[in-house]
Amino acid sequence: MAEQTFKRKIYEVLEDTGKQKLAARSLRQFLVFLILLNIGLAVLETVPQVKETFGPHLRFVQLASGFVFLIEYVLRLYVADLHPPLRRYGPFWSRYRYAVQPDAVIDLIGALPLLFVLFLPNQAVTIVVILRLLRFLKLARYSPALRSLISAVVAERNALMGSTMIIAGVILLAATLMYLVEHDDQPEKFRSILHGIYWAITTVTTVGYGDVVPVTNLGKMVGSVVMMMGYGLIALPVGIIASAFAREIHSRDFVVTWAMVARVPLFEDLKATEIAEVTKLLQAQSVKKGVTIADKGDIADKMFFIADGEVAIKLEHDTVYLGEGNFFGELALINQTPRKAVVTAYSDCQLMVLEAGALQQLMDRDEALAQKIMEEARERVSEGKKVLGEIAEEELQQAGVFASAERADAEPELFEGGASVVERDPAK
Repeated sequence: MAEQTFKRKIYEVLEDTGKQKLAARSLRQFLVFLILLNIGLAVLETVPQVKETFGPHLRFVQLASGFVFLIEYVLRLYVADLHPPLRRYGPFWSRYRYAVQPDAVIDLIGALPLLFVLFLPNQAVTIVVILRLLRFLKLARYSPALRSLISAVVAERNALMGSTMIIAGVILLAATLMYLVEHDDQPEKFRSILHGIYWAITTVTTVGYGDVVPVTNLGKMVGSVVMMMGYGLIALPVGIIASAFAREIHSRDFVVTWAMVARVPLFEDLKATEIAEVTKLLQAQSVKKGVTIADKGDIADKMFFIADGEVAIKLEHDTVYLGEGNFFGELALINQTPRKAVVTAYSDCQLMVLEAGALQQLMDRDEALAQKIMEEARERVSEGKKVLGEIAEEELQQAGVFASAERADAEPELFEGGASVVERDPAK
């Protein structure tokens, strides 16, 4: 039992899930720093003066970093059978399936330099340098933007391949024409079509080193046309990647936001299209560390979703911390009462705000949606759901806190025209 608990904690820290938020964030920042440090040292080590002066120190840092990356890889394999998609395959096959995933292969590449240095110290110098630089790929695990860019390139691989074929065709055609036109006047520079391809590539990419240029009038005309075409040709893959990247970011944000809304008990029985309508009402809000998001005594008329960062909810007897992916203030959508808690940004936060008035307008327009939300609210009242201040029981459970019987109130009054206030039961 103790081993399973320890294993679960390792999994939560490595995968940034569960309650080990601080440890997971610290480990992530340390590994990112270590990756960048290793890349910088791998580059500096190629400078003779630096290697002569700091050689032993650089070697120590590289070996220590290698041990860290190796331990990380082994631990990730150790907890691989806890991943929800893999756990059904059993201890061995879940680890095997994890080991062949791109992220795990990159982690292995990050650990390989240590093994080469220990077992092949003289024969693998070039391989070690390359593998150290490939540790840069590990940043994709900790950078959502980089992962989105990779996903965008993969998603548009067919379009990118098509644009590459077009560019290659233009380069080949331009090289052939320039060879035919300039070969007699510049036999040394245009000895073959292969030599013409070099000129065509530098021209189409608008680099133009000037070491090979046409001298005939016809050659200059061909060169001018190729240069003009180069602008459009290079913009083609750039435009494809840019639009795909923007679409990937938008899709990721929508999925994350949709998932957060779908977790709210008040909305969990709604259809996907109805949840999508609710997500359209959300407004983005950035809050700096230490700033008060909601003060005690304010009218609670907004619900908050935490897209990034962490908030502290200071209740009378407790302080509850909620992080990325959590929500609070659901009861503000049911009945606008004075807040009984102070909510501050524990770190810089990106919040999504749902106002009760906006939701009420949506419900006024969609009678079926209004009925579903009201039924869910009445059901929660009938079940006697507990609250701590205006924070609902489900919100407290996100942080591993449960409303105590002594300080639990029944759900407050519903939307105007809904069920009446449920009286507090002193026996609870």
